[in-house]
Amino acid sequence: MGLVEVGVGLLPGGGGCKEMTVRALDAASSIRGDGRESVELMEAMKKAFENVALAKVSTSAYEARGLGFLSRGDQVTMNRERVLTDAKSKALELARAGYQAPLPRTDLPAPGENILATLKLGVHLMRQGEFISDHEVKIAGKVAEVLCGGAVTPGTPISEQYLLDLEREAFKSLCGERKTQERIQYTLKTGKPLRN
Repeated sequence: MGLVEVGVGLLPGGGGCKEMTVRALDAASSIRGDGRESVELMEAMKKAFENVALAKVSTSAYEARGLGFLSRGDQVTMNRERVLTDAKSKALELARAGYQAPLPRTDLPAPGENILATLKLGVHLMRQGEFISDHEVKIAGKVAEVLCGGAVTPGTPISEQYLLDLEREAFKSLCGERKTQERIQYTLKTGKPLRN
């Protein structure tokens, strides 16, 4: 399991970036009272950024949980023959219990421009060391902007919809890039990523 869109020059555009931000914020806010909230948020955001920008893929459900792709409440079925049966049982259980989808959150504290600057500095250093291409700098910059809620004051209240809107705009912007189109075309033809 993973968010591998960066490999073809895009970013996760179906809520993947939004969800990684929400999970990072939730992970950081679970640690309170010792004055380390900003350090914890920085670490959670770095982890989310690395998972998306490096297109990390888990090799197991256990690892997926550690990378933040699965939450604590997500169930895992080890037997492939049981996946559909277990999913159907869970859906029926939720329906019987009167499940209602949660309302989208509107009170998320934006990681903001400070963390965005730190992430972009890391990207710059990766480019200086010639570990990534100019196009990968552009992609990583878009990922950082979405994950941080844009260049806003840290703590500014933002909504899940705002993050989804940022994600959609960044995705569309990258779709228009010639180098992204080359990457997509190459991957479709060969099944392998292109570094351009």
